[in-house]
Amino acid sequence: MIHLNKTDIENTNRVRRLNLINGVSGIKSANLIGTYSPITGPNLAIFSSVVHIGSDPALLGFITRPVSDVPRNTYTNIRETGYFTINHVHESFIEKAHYTSAKFDKGVSEFERCGLTEEYLYDFSVPFVKESRLKMGMKFVEEIDIKLNGTKLVIGEIQELMLPEDCLDDKGYVRLDRLFDVGIGGLNSYYSLRRMATFPYARVDEVPEFPAGMKL
Repeated sequence: MIHLNKTDIENTNRVRRLNLINGVSGIKSANLIGTYSPITGPNLAIFSSVVHIGSDPALLGFITRPVSDVPRNTYTNIRETGYFTINHVHESFIEKAHYTSAKFDKGVSEFERCGLTEEYLYDFSVPFVKESRLKMGMKFVEEIDIKLNGTKLVIGEIQELMLPEDCLDDKGYVRLDRLFDVGIGGLNSYYSLRRMATFPYARVDEVPEFPAGMKL
């Protein structure tokens, strides 16, 4: 068993620490966020931090790194236009999606450079990823500064939602396995997804009797 305390973590080599701390949260969703600048055109970048914020209204959020470090075209474009898209990453284009994380110069289209296709749907002003089978058009509604490390939680409301009929069951559950979605572990590792089980809403009087856990 490896044990690291706060001092051990802080004294770990920078690259090794990045890999370690990015990995301990487990599997994260893989999404491509599309934006558009009226001056420089479309932009696309992979994110592993998209999270559910609420269902009514339908809100999702993601973390953007400090904008003072290097140019953050995704964040800048969202604040300029007020809109962005979130597109699931599937097994069929993992490598292309991954390389959108490269720090291309502003004005270079990651769509074109990484072999992905811009798609404009339902009069939405920002491009979706044509190769993605689950995609959402988002309207920026709020940002929250995280002062501890200079990051921001960017929150958007779903305006458009598209996915195949066979990937949505009769209860409204999204079948990520049928989409062939992938997850991200750490910074650079990708994992396939499969549904192992589905359980009912947990009510106290319906919790089964489980055997006692392992005693240490």
